[in-house]
Amino acid sequence: MKPLITIATVTYNAESTLERTLRSVASQDYARIEHLIIDGCSKDHTLSLVQRYVEENQARHNIRLICEPDNGLYDAMNKALLNATGDYIVFLNAGDCLHSSDTISSISNLAQWRKGSHSHPAILYGDTHLVDGEGNFLRRRRLTPPEMLTPDSFRNGMLVCHQSFYVRTDLAKQELYDLQYRYSADFDWCIRLVQRAKRRRLRIVNTQLVLTDYLNEGLTTRNHRASLIERLHIMAHYYGWPATIIRHFWFIIRAIIKR
Repeated sequence: MKPLITIATVTYNAESTLERTLRSVASQDYARIEHLIIDGCSKDHTLSLVQRYVEENQARHNIRLICEPDNGLYDAMNKALLNATGDYIVFLNAGDCLHSSDTISSISNLAQWRKGSHSHPAILYGDTHLVDGEGNFLRRRRLTPPEMLTPDSFRNGMLVCHQSFYVRTDLAKQELYDLQYRYSADFDWCIRLVQRAKRRRLRIVNTQLVLTDYLNEGLTTRNHRASLIERLHIMAHYYGWPATIIRHFWFIIRAIIKR
């Protein structure tokens, strides 16, 4: 049986960026998609866009809208985790797009899903392209996914974009986002999930594909300094302060080299 893939999109006053995300999901050539939209009671035309999207695409995909107040981005993402019914889940924010019309089909094929089996991968991941506000390609993401993703991979930063990180939902529900982090809880979440997969000796699969076109103006981008400080503390929590400080000197050199 082909897996059901949950695509979770968190929105709040996202009318300027949401439509192309919705079109991206609607264009997928894969039928078993649950699109879970978590809206924090938008006051612009976001909900009108969602309503039109539901009317035009409900026959193709299972689209579910939850509209209620929340305590920020990661609280809303926790709601998505708790409400997801798919076999795998990925987060696709307003403005971000699936890279091609067969992205979810490719994920399904690589998952090699067999109902009742625990041999299918815990995590599937891939590469990411950065795009501008019009959806035009800017560049590949500077931090590229490692050939093999392990807990130690994150010593080098967020090598895998959150939107290109597909997780088995039964595992994801066991690791909610830590709300003490306002801008980088996804970094902490990814580390914990990779650790969980490794402890259980579950497969982590590099798809070798570009999976996502990421809008280069997201929440983390707008709050870059605060995000970096949070990531510093997350890395120190997992790897210790001495190793983290030394690694950040390398990050500075790397940034200069790649400029």
